[in-house]
Amino acid sequence: MNFILLFGPQAVGKMTVGKELAKITDLKLFHNHMTIDLLVPLFGFTPEMWRLCHMFRKEIFKSAAASGMNGIIFTTVWAFSEPEDWTHVDEMCRIFRAAGATIFFVELEADVNVRLERNRMPDRLAEKPTKRNIKQSEQNLLESIGHYRLNSQPGEIREANYLRINNTNMSAAQVAQKIKNTFHL
Repeated sequence: MNFILLFGPQAVGKMTVGKELAKITDLKLFHNHMTIDLLVPLFGFTPEMWRLCHMFRKEIFKSAAASGMNGIIFTTVWAFSEPEDWTHVDEMCRIFRAAGATIFFVELEADVNVRLERNRMPDRLAEKPTKRNIKQSEQNLLESIGHYRLNSQPGEIREANYLRINNTNMSAAQVAQKIKNTFHL
């Protein structure tokens, strides 16, 4: 069992890279909006939505870890400045470690202007209904830069299998191939 945590700021291309990585490996993609977009129509962006979102993800991770599948790629935004985000990452990793999984951390980063362009990509909008209000989504992207630290500092990630990629000038297929080659997936 392999668990790939693919993280970085909004519109950095996590879902698109995850799709490409799933195509060239036998890993399943579980992107973060699969739970967010299920719950937002019912609860909005409220504490109850986030509680349920984390509960659903935890149960999905438990089932995936016990399933016998080869592995799962999970995409997320990790706010390094927020203790609860560290807690959620630790909980995910504990589930997969308990199942004997190999854990890989892949951090993506890209220039803000590229992220704003990617925020409008048809594939992203098709998969993520809560991002379809472009003006609001771009405002959220820009505001998050001022409120949260969305990339790690040197030495902050201590996982043995860690890779940081600036994908500003790379295609999703190139990034996926780099991940596959680096970790021999």
